[in-house]
Order: sequence, then C-alpha cells, then structure tokens
Amino acid sequence: MDTFGNGNPRIIIAKKPVAVTTGQCDACPSTLSLSMGGDSLNVAAEYFLPQHSILINLDNDFRIICREDMPYPVVLNESGWGIFSQFRIPRTLNDLVLDSAVKDFLAQSVSTGLLHSTDISMHLKEQAGPLVAWIHITDKCNLRCAYCYLPHMREDMSFETGKAVIESIFRSAVLHGYREIKLKYAGGEPLLNFPLILELNGLAASFARQNGISLDSVILSNGTLLTPDMVNAMRHAGIRLMISLDGLGIVHDAHRPYVSGCGSFEDVSRAISIALDYGLVPDISITISNQTIAGLSDLLGWVLEWDLPFSLNFYRDNPLSLSSDNLGMEDEQMINGMLAAYKVIEDNLPRRSLFASLIDRANLAEPHLRTCGVGQNYLVFDQNGQVAKCQMQIHKTVADSHTIDPLADIRADQIGIQNLPVGEKEGCKICEWKYWCTGGCALEAHRVWGRYDVKSPNCNIYKVLFPEALRLEGLRLLKYQDDPEVVMKL
Repeated sequence: MDTFGNGNPRIIIAKKPVAVTTGQCDACPSTLSLSMGGDSLNVAAEYFLPQHSILINLDNDFRIICREDMPYPVVLNESGWGIFSQFRIPRTLNDLVLDSAVKDFLAQSVSTGLLHSTDISMHLKEQAGPLVAWIHITDKCNLRCAYCYLPHMREDMSFETGKAVIESIFRSAVLHGYREIKLKYAGGEPLLNFPLILELNGLAASFARQNGISLDSVILSNGTLLTPDMVNAMRHAGIRLMISLDGLGIVHDAHRPYVSGCGSFEDVSRAISIALDYGLVPDISITISNQTIAGLSDLLGWVLEWDLPFSLNFYRDNPLSLSSDNLGMEDEQMINGMLAAYKVIEDNLPRRSLFASLIDRANLAEPHLRTCGVGQNYLVFDQNGQVAKCQMQIHKTVADSHTIDPLADIRADQIGIQNLPVGEKEGCKICEWKYWCTGGCALEAHRVWGRYDVKSPNCNIYKVLFPEALRLEGLRLLKYQDDPEVVMKL
C-alpha cells in the first residue's frame, strides 16, 4: 500500500544523504558533482528520465533510483514512478495533466536531478575531498594479525619527527587550498604511543585554527590497550576511535591473536564497552576472509544490536600474509557469505546510512571517479617521517616530512601505485556501477593482473552485491520514512 497517503506521487531521500562514518575510509576519494545551467521548472521545456538510471524494486509499491549525476539515491512510490515512466522519451510538461500535486512532484524531480531538461547542459566534474594523512605513530604491535602487511620493526615515531610531519601536512594543505584535513593515527598499535598522539593532535589543532582549516582526527586501534583515561583524553581532544573486530569469540581470535598466540576478542569487546561507557562511539572495522566469512552474520547481529557504525573490508593478499593459510576465498563463497550478512542487516536496519560501509572499498554514498585518494589527496607518513602513497606500500617512499610540498611529490610520482580514474580502466567504461565501484583497489588489481588500468578481480562479487546494498538503503529509508531525523519527504 502507498503509505505516503492519498496516492499522490512522492519522493523520499535521506536527511543527510551523503553523510558517512568518516573513520571508515582509508583515503577519502574525491567525489563527482553535477554542474547544470538551471534547475527551475519550465512547462515549455522538454524533460526526460536518463536511460542510465539504476532502478531497484523494493516491493510492489516502491522503487529506489540512483545515477552518477545525482548526489544521492531517492525512493519513489508507485504513483511517482508512473509519472516518471512517461519521461522515458523527452516530452514537455504540457503533455501531462498537471494538478498541483503532480506539478510539485515534477518540480522536486527537477531540483533533485531525477529529470533532466534537454535545454540544460550538464557536466560531471571531480570535486576534491579533504586532505587525508595516515600517520604511522609506531611500528610496534601487541597483536600478530594473520593478514598484517607490516614487519613490526619495534620503532616509535619521535616528537621531533611527528612535529615535522604535522608541519608538512599543513604546508601542503595551504599550498593546495584545502579547507579540511583528516588525520589517521595508525600503527602498529597506536595506543602504544598514545601520549605522542595527544601532543601531535594538539599541534595540528593549533595549526588548523591559525589557517582556518577544519580538522578531523581518528585513531585506528586494535582496542586491546584502551583505558577510561584514554577515552576521556580522546573526547577532550576531539579525536574519534576506530576499532578492528573481525568476528565473535574464536572467529576473531583466529584473525587477530596476541604475540603469544592467545586470542584478543575478550579484550577488544571490553574496549568497546569502555568506549561506550565513557561516551565515545567507536567505528568498527571488519576484515573478511575465508576464516571469518562464516561468522560474519553473527558479528553483524552483535554490532547492530549495539548500534555501532561499521565497515566491511575484504582481505587482500600481501607478502607478509602469504604464510597464513586459507585467508582467500572463491567468489561464490564470498557472495553467499555477504548475502547472508545482508539478510541480518535487513532484519535490523539502523537509522544511520550504511551506504559507504557494505562493500569493501566501494562507496555508494556518492559517485566518484577513483576508489580512494591515493596519489591525489592522500599522504602516508612512516615512523621516520618518510612519505608513501599507500599504507599497504609504506616502504615505497616518495618524499619526506622536510619536503616543502610532499603532496606535490606524491601526485607527480609515476613509479608506484597509479590510482587511475575509472574511465581509464579496462572492463569498467560501460558498467552501470562504475562511478560507485570505480574499478576497486588499484593495488589489488595490479597484484592479480599486473596492471593498474583494469577492473578489480572482485568485479563479479561487486556486481552481485551492489544491487543488494542499494536495496538495503531503500528499505532503510522506507522503514524510517516517518522519522524526520532520518528522511525528507518531498
């Protein structure tokens, strides 16, 4: 039944359609924005529904639509879709019977980008995201995760090095006109060098105020060392927290044991409770492999019960993880495991959007040209102040913290990982999901295919999961359609 009432055509969109949990992405990609000549309703103009619209049925009465030239997906009721279907070919509004409800609906459709005018020129352009910096605060770690890519050299970053790192980040930000900086304090286990994080973040906050730049900071931790005092210090400093959790009980322990071989789940679970008890909601980073896929549904049930933001990331082979048996999996196994997990989500849909959380490095929250910001708006500093393009290749340095503009050196590098726009990737150019998937991780494509200009080896998985993720977002909007904090009815 049409719950919008009276059979009138209606549109609903997320209240904050592009808001995502900012602790989840390794390197925020630039997004696409639509530039058009005008967006007011003109009854004499011809309008049409672009053929490249992606349409997913939610049930007999509702559909969700997304397109690369729209900043967010929208849900339509049946009567709304009935009107839209008349615009599969260009036509003027004079061709329709326009009562007040239909006219309002069409005006909203034009303003949200659903309908295009043949008289308006439209251009998609890349819109820069924040400048993101990964700060490798220490190479030491108390865990020995099965998929870790680091050698654990037992080295800490010094304050002098960290100060030079912060200064270099802000130099590049000012030189390139960035108004937002995102700092990711990582390791190793960054809580092993927690006092330095507080010092450096205080310095960064001072520079941010001086330069009129907004600052977003997050600690990427295994959680095992977290204390109430640390949580209070993070809250006071405005630092967020992301904790890695790959399963419940022995499932997590198989992925993330201590150096001694003992499991870490109980301590991670305790850390999450501490954070929540002291008023800090952590993001949960979930890495999925053959060892954990069977337990993913149980973990998501637990995470959703606690109402925790999360992200799902696929395991990637690397030279230091190759000694770990059985982490990789076949496409069918991954698809079946993910679909089972999506069913748990469908039964426990949260108020927050999961659009940027559900499919590995893919981000459905906004259309974009590149999977991440590597080589564009991303700096990775090791514990010695050397600068790399990607944390997965932290040993392949391009510059250092004393370089006047490390971001310029990163962008100019033609030797390391090349993060090409999706339009330059073989197998992606005609894909309807190209502006959300963007061809997947460039490093993973190069590992498998020996090329950066080719689609992800996970392409078949993504193509099955994307429609399901879009469907989940549509169901979420319908579930909370009467909650003004979640959706807007147009």
